[in-house]
Amino acid sequence: MTSVTSSAGTVPGEGGLIRNPVLPGFNPDPCILRVGADYYIATSTFEWYPGVRVHHSTDLVHWRPLGGLLTERRLLDLRGAGDSAGVWAPDLSYVDGVFHLVYTDVSSFASGYWDSQNYLITATDLAGPWSDPVPLHARGFDPSMFHDTDGTSWLLTMASDWRSGRNPFSGIQIQAYDRVAGKLVGDERPIFQGTSVGLTEAPRIYRRDGWYYLVTAEGGTSWEHQVTVARSRALFGPYDVDPEGPMLTSFGRPELALQKAGHGSLVSTPDGQWYLTHLVARPYSPLGRCVLGRETAIQAVTWEPGGWPRVEGGVPAESVSAPAGVTAVADRPDPHVEHDDFDEPVLGPDWSTLRRPATPDWVQLTARPSHLRVYGGQSPVGRQRPSLVARRVTATHCAFETTMEFCPATFRQLAGVTAYYNTGNWHYAYLTVDDDGRRMIEVMSCDSGRRTEYPGCRIDVTGVDRVRLRVRFDGPVVRFAYSPGSPAGSAGDDWHEFPVELDATILSDEHASRRVEGEPDAWGFTGAFVGLWVQDLGADGAFADFDSASYEVVQPDRP
Repeated sequence: MTSVTSSAGTVPGEGGLIRNPVLPGFNPDPCILRVGADYYIATSTFEWYPGVRVHHSTDLVHWRPLGGLLTERRLLDLRGAGDSAGVWAPDLSYVDGVFHLVYTDVSSFASGYWDSQNYLITATDLAGPWSDPVPLHARGFDPSMFHDTDGTSWLLTMASDWRSGRNPFSGIQIQAYDRVAGKLVGDERPIFQGTSVGLTEAPRIYRRDGWYYLVTAEGGTSWEHQVTVARSRALFGPYDVDPEGPMLTSFGRPELALQKAGHGSLVSTPDGQWYLTHLVARPYSPLGRCVLGRETAIQAVTWEPGGWPRVEGGVPAESVSAPAGVTAVADRPDPHVEHDDFDEPVLGPDWSTLRRPATPDWVQLTARPSHLRVYGGQSPVGRQRPSLVARRVTATHCAFETTMEFCPATFRQLAGVTAYYNTGNWHYAYLTVDDDGRRMIEVMSCDSGRRTEYPGCRIDVTGVDRVRLRVRFDGPVVRFAYSPGSPAGSAGDDWHEFPVELDATILSDEHASRRVEGEPDAWGFTGAFVGLWVQDLGADGAFADFDSASYEVVQPDRP
């Protein structure tokens, strides 16, 4: 999509303020990196391509999406990946002129197991080319690289333990990485067991004033989430925990707008100011469902006389002071409206595709000028060849619409717009064909794998070549609308809403979570998307052409 240089869904910083979340919508597990005057935030992408989404800023206030780094199956193969599997908690670092990206590709997590293979790739430019992945260990997830001042590099992860009666999050481990040889060397060593809060993960080490500071996430990724800081004079510890408690948490403060605060990453400005990036979520009601998923926020950090980094009050603020010298920027485009006429040869950085990269065998931007052609894929539960091109939902009130041409030949061919969370939770308005040859627009939902069709929403559009479809989020409600226009003519502007209000809150981590007694919670970890979905269940070569797509953050009282 075009016309956006700051985070959609937020008001750009004014008067030198950072307004949170800086990356609204599904942008979890942030890792922040500064190289010179440039800041980068890398976030988890799970089952979505391109893997490891990155945003860029020069002031910590305005953020521009660069897209994802893992753009091809050589770097990431998500065929068959489960819901909320795939890329977990990446870490981006820079040393000796080279970017290092470590990430976990989780193929499954259930019954107390994690199949979590860690990889490392390198490049001298974020735009690539990236090296072939170096397989690291699979003994835990949330990897990070620490490059010490003596030239050594170290891989940190949490350590997982599948055995009954053991702590599945059994502490933080470290192992040397030889950058020249391109492999892990030496023995793995445990350095931190965590606090009584438990679920210790997401380790990162920073060196300052002779101390090694170990920043971890604890409490799980929901309401009890927190950022824990410990320090030691030696890399291998022992690490002493900040006596004042967590550096940041929302736990016990349900009145806060920003919940689930945790999974932190530190950065210093060229002038020596410090900030913490971390994930948050904005529930629709106190401790309710978070349809927008886990988002990225930034807090100012001060160093106390005793040498501990602190966030004011230890809670996430909705706005904080930007680095010195940052002022309002008046000439930036409206971040609330994004429109794509599909004039470029590749998809823009706000688009994502599900479980497979946007390759020409199913996504084409040059076959027909100013159109996105999407060849149909598998059913909504298919995990090898789905055909979904989507973008994140960034606000509780927003609308997504498209103009589409589609000529289905059988009931097995469908195309339209969706409000999507995962294979088991979605809403869908689509064009298909009846057994008698009539072209029909229909609406269907899926809640925890249970599909519901709405007979009162079937609209006959036989003879109409172009239709417009819209999906709108009105807080906890999703509504679909259509504008069929005239036969063989342009789609019109006369929107007609379907007579059904759908539950937006099923598109949330909380609704998708699965709890089995005696096992770790199998959470959902992503967030709501809106997108262009095409099915060709008979694999007969059907495709849909999308002339344009628009996403807009709207006021609650707007039509």
